[in-house]
Amino acid sequence: MLTIDDIRMIPLFAGLPDSELERLARSAGDIHLQAGDFAVHEGGEPALYAVLEGKLEAFKVFDNVERTLGWRTPGSVFGELPLVLSSPFVISYRAASPSRVVRVDTQHYYAIAASCREIAVKVGLLARERVGGLQEIADEPPRTRATMIGDRLDPACRALQQFLQRNQVSFEVTAPDDFEKRSSESGECFQVDDFPVLKLHDGTVLRHPSTRQLATALGLRTQPSLRDYDTVIIGGGPAGLAAAVYGASEGLRTLVLEREALGGQAGTSSRIENYLGFPNGVSGEELASRALQQAKRLGAEIVVARSVRKVEIGAHCLHLDGDDIIQARTIILATGVSWRRLDIEGCDRFAGKGIHYGASRGDSGGTHGLDIFLIGGGNSAGQAALNFANHARHVTLVVRGDSLEKNMSRYLVEQIKAKSNISVQLDSEVTAVRGDSRLSEICLRDRSHGEVSWKACGGLFVFIGADAEPGWRPIEIARDQRGFVLTGDDVVKAGRWSETRDPYLLETSIPGVFACGDVRLSPVKRVASAVGEGSMAIAFVHKYLESRRG
Repeated sequence: MLTIDDIRMIPLFAGLPDSELERLARSAGDIHLQAGDFAVHEGGEPALYAVLEGKLEAFKVFDNVERTLGWRTPGSVFGELPLVLSSPFVISYRAASPSRVVRVDTQHYYAIAASCREIAVKVGLLARERVGGLQEIADEPPRTRATMIGDRLDPACRALQQFLQRNQVSFEVTAPDDFEKRSSESGECFQVDDFPVLKLHDGTVLRHPSTRQLATALGLRTQPSLRDYDTVIIGGGPAGLAAAVYGASEGLRTLVLEREALGGQAGTSSRIENYLGFPNGVSGEELASRALQQAKRLGAEIVVARSVRKVEIGAHCLHLDGDDIIQARTIILATGVSWRRLDIEGCDRFAGKGIHYGASRGDSGGTHGLDIFLIGGGNSAGQAALNFANHARHVTLVVRGDSLEKNMSRYLVEQIKAKSNISVQLDSEVTAVRGDSRLSEICLRDRSHGEVSWKACGGLFVFIGADAEPGWRPIEIARDQRGFVLTGDDVVKAGRWSETRDPYLLETSIPGVFACGDVRLSPVKRVASAVGEGSMAIAFVHKYLESRRG
């Protein structure tokens, strides 16, 4: 319990009369922290904090790496910027040793400041000083963690670029010819088979690496720390990350396995404007980053660049690539879906060389001054079109249907109509492609009149729906003809349930194995529904585990 003497130890409050000190002692929070405990997380609500004992680290994650910005020792305060700006905390504060911290909420701070103007002046001056410190950080030139040497259009190079971007690792790309010119004096050179080459900030050089090799070199977790878990979540999209947050927060030993990058297809969205709680919209990348930080803070283990090779039914034993074997009391399938491929003769040879399935924000930089085409009339196509329109000379949406409104949210339709360099071709389809080393032209067919025309094309991005990949999933897991996993009543209707009890809503045909998000057979495919199902899956995990104990 705080006393007047405790409050008087803080220089900011030392000159207050005893009546005000007593009021602070009664109203302020007395927070005791162990090493590693957070006093406040980034995004926390405004309040003024003061250190009584111990030492706190002020830090922020830049480019997926924690950076220490300073230390707070006994007598010092923090939280002045959020108070002055009426904004959430932009950095986090964590105890470096056993510590004791006073927390004064905004209401009580302003009551004290109103009675003692000097307090408000000192806090304002301190806020100005802190802004100066943040300005110095902002003025520093960006530091890249990796330099990629290779052809941007090469599929292997593009795959590694997407992996780096989606795992929030800063990088730059240099063409082999440009690199040879810059490195002629040092004598550093590579063979054609070496590309793409990755040079990391610590001096490590990787020649044509796999994503797992790159992840390991960057310090990303690629190895599970345990041999058995309460629940293993396969897939790190919105559904998988939501399950990780709820599983870890409720005390389950939780592991997420992601073969590519966290965020799933939602992670590539340039802007999601109808997600609850983000009035100004949020990029898929930012949403995934926030969810990842939250899951890790709550204790979930996140492993990337690893795939499941097979599952032993009944034992819930998972065999990973690299011959690792882990045991899971329950399994949650959140593997999402993959973009459906264009069924056009010759388009496979242009994959990654002008034809791309889906799109990420990083793809827009390669479309400067080009005329590009997108196939699709759903939200993913609409979000991508708006993003590309800020870079490409012209964007054309090719839609088989007769209206955008049928499959696209109204807010996207209105924004697309307002963009002068986006046009929409309804009742149309791409029927042929051609080019030399890369795509150069596409053939458009008007489905209403049968007219065809060839158009110069600087890039074709495909959003024609998605299917669930069967991949490693055992045949015991019931699916429909497109690979979507059956759960709950659908399992019973298909005659694939053998237990005496009814399956839980998200339970597959294998007891203790659940499915959520886009991989599950459901008419609703939205980020919000995936997040909801991920959290629901954990509730059913608890029910299943309780039934097994009984």
